[in-house]
Amino acid sequence: MIKTHAINTSRLQDRIEKLAQIGKIGDTGVCRLALSKEDRKAVDVVKGWMEEAGMETRIDHFGNLIGRMEGKNPDKPIIMLGSHIDSQPYGGRFDGAIGVLGAIEAVQAMAEKKIVPEAPIEVVAFCDEEGCRFNKGIFGVRGIWGALEPGELDRKDKDGITRRQALIDFGCDPEKFSESEYKPGSVAAFLELHIEQGPVLDRLQEPIGIVTGISGPLWLTVEMTGFAGHAGSVPMPMRQDALLGSAKVIVALNEIATQEQGSPTVATVGNIEVFPNSRNIIPEKVTFTVDLRDIELERRDRYEKQLHRAIQRIAEEHKLTVSISEDTNTEPRYCADWIKDMIRDAAGKMGYKPTELMSGPFHDSLVMSNHCDYGMIFVRCKDGISHNPLESSTHEDIAIGTELLYQTVLGIIQRK
Repeated sequence: MIKTHAINTSRLQDRIEKLAQIGKIGDTGVCRLALSKEDRKAVDVVKGWMEEAGMETRIDHFGNLIGRMEGKNPDKPIIMLGSHIDSQPYGGRFDGAIGVLGAIEAVQAMAEKKIVPEAPIEVVAFCDEEGCRFNKGIFGVRGIWGALEPGELDRKDKDGITRRQALIDFGCDPEKFSESEYKPGSVAAFLELHIEQGPVLDRLQEPIGIVTGISGPLWLTVEMTGFAGHAGSVPMPMRQDALLGSAKVIVALNEIATQEQGSPTVATVGNIEVFPNSRNIIPEKVTFTVDLRDIELERRDRYEKQLHRAIQRIAEEHKLTVSISEDTNTEPRYCADWIKDMIRDAAGKMGYKPTELMSGPFHDSLVMSNHCDYGMIFVRCKDGISHNPLESSTHEDIAIGTELLYQTVLGIIQRK
């Protein structure tokens, strides 16, 4: 194992700690919702660090923060690094952040060693990867490829603020989106450093891992409608209880997702809204979200069909009407073999032979994979806890991951 790093580990640690103070909740948590005041403060701070690293910076009209290290040939396709710095409302300080700060550190280490790449390198903090504020994520990365969907700017947060207004308040101009879009073929490769957000590396006691692919997320919103009535007077057989029906659907979803032992399929109902939400009124309408993910598209599609049949059967049983809308439908995407080879080679020179594993959570890399080759490096996450203030990763592990990112970038720029 290497004892020294080419990167500046103390500088990286200091930046991680300082960023964690913006939107801090409790002792270790953060809340930096996309396009919020906290997010803007974080963007301005990280922008300053990009400039300290010698990069030219800009904030595009999608809210993405971009730093550019110019190459000897500015017209060559870009080597892009990055992740996100927005968080969940009850999030941890490492999710996304280490990918941006680690990328800045890798570029700054190159600049300090007078390494000038042939192709330009860009570090991006993508806007709204999490998707929790407007219930649709990976916004900024989809935006730069012209892949936004109709109506996205009209989505509202819990306070009734539209995404359009939030972008304007952030300093962006949605009427100028086209100015911030990238041309096809303009990016040669994308690399993302991220905490694992799962327990595999922690159980194996390994600091880093190589990602083989990202599971494809399917997001649905289900609305079940019955009839409200007095909780004390309507006999049980006569009820049209939307919450009872929804509860049965949630149980069915769990049974569907766990039918094959050892399968990597995961399914979650993370948000439920009940109307009229009164103690003594039979629920008339329930709206809930479904998150279904799998690395194998055929199995995920098969499970989705089973879920639809279960929903219809339960709705008929309880005399409910039902509507299902699809919010996100993304295929699983596999990392480029040549980039995995680069990461393996760099890790070997550092004295590591990392485990290779898939990613259940999606990342900005998922969208980038549609437009260029991509690779990901995972850093160990204690007990696999993420999207929680208890999320934890050691600075030593993050330094190892960042050093691996740096060494991999060196390999890529020499290859390209």
